[in-house]
Amino acid sequence: MFFIPNSTFAQEILHNGSQGQEVYELQEKLEKMGYFNSQPTGYYGSITDDAVKKLQLDSGLLPDGVFGFQTQAKLNNIDMMARVVHGEARGETYEGKVAVAAVILNRMSTPGFPKNIYQVIFQTNAFTAVHDGQYDLTPNSYAYQAVIDALKGWDPTYGSVYYYNPLLATDEWIFTRDTVIRIGNHLFAK
Repeated sequence: MFFIPNSTFAQEILHNGSQGQEVYELQEKLEKMGYFNSQPTGYYGSITDDAVKKLQLDSGLLPDGVFGFQTQAKLNNIDMMARVVHGEARGETYEGKVAVAAVILNRMSTPGFPKNIYQVIFQTNAFTAVHDGQYDLTPNSYAYQAVIDALKGWDPTYGSVYYYNPLLATDEWIFTRDTVIRIGNHLFAK
């Protein structure tokens, strides 16, 4: 067994012919992400294999159809990001959801921020959803799809590393950041 920090379940390598609860849970996640277009069965057949290959291709991994350690880690990152997107942008447009996911990715490539998704998300006071419990809500399919679109390169924020709702923000510091764009209720800034 291999445990991924903050994952919802530990997993072993899954592949064509695998079966059980872990396969069922994988199929449920793939369904929410728009890759698995069938009822979860718990059997890893050609439909699951094709869905995993599409996920791998979209997220920059070798599309071999095996749900191994790299793909498990990628799915865990997508799940963490979807939780932030769902918590932070539930009432926003789809573009606003993609924008929140893009900010997470932009932070990883910006000096002064952590260099992996887990550390970006759980950096002290980085995301309200982490601190107020909304992170623990179950993300919907739009949150997962928004993360995938951000991973594919869609960045409606033009490289922003901050966002805030100007009607709700209480920290004066955020108002000193250079605003790049407004998307829904959020201002995105550098």
